[in-house]
Amino acid sequence: MRGRRGQQLPRDRPPPAWRPDLLHRLTGPRYTPHLRASHDSFTFNKFCHPEEPRLTSPVPAGADRRIYIDKQSPKAYHALVQTSEAVRAVAADAGLDRVLVELVNLRVSQLNGCAYCLHLHTRAALRAGDTPQRLGVLAAWRDTELFTPAERAALALAEATTAPADTAAQDAAYAAARDALTDDQISAVIWVAVTINAFNRVSVMSRHRVRAEQ
Repeated sequence: MRGRRGQQLPRDRPPPAWRPDLLHRLTGPRYTPHLRASHDSFTFNKFCHPEEPRLTSPVPAGADRRIYIDKQSPKAYHALVQTSEAVRAVAADAGLDRVLVELVNLRVSQLNGCAYCLHLHTRAALRAGDTPQRLGVLAAWRDTELFTPAERAALALAEATTAPADTAAQDAAYAAARDALTDDQISAVIWVAVTINAFNRVSVMSRHRVRAEQ
């Protein structure tokens, strides 16, 4: 048996040890199956959400690895983003301030269990001028006096839009909205709830991750 550079090895000497790390450097990850998970993690996250961190450790074999549908179908996602931008303009034209819009985004995201959207819109709400106290009790907004009549009407309408099968709650929310919001504002709130519901489903089904802030 010959070793490196063709030198003759003693007959009683074992062959050189298998070095997958060396082979990985020489030929790339496709030839080293046990390292492929790490490579695929990088590739998978390279084109994910702009704020999404890349995985730094190999994904175990058989792990649930979701398709990022915003990146897999960019034309559809771009259309959703354009709709969201149009809805933002409609809300502004209707006289809805950014704080109210972000409350709707957050409440719908709470109901849908979308961690990623909660992360993004909590920061957006704080930037818009909302307070940590109000955001902290948002899930129980009915039991506080921290929200204005317009905000309460918008939150109830957003909840009804998220669970439209509950017609009794829907009718009650609509009646309350009539007393606190204009027709343009009611329409805008519903559109805000519709679009954030769509974004929630994109993130939940893609399993977008929330990274820890430093």
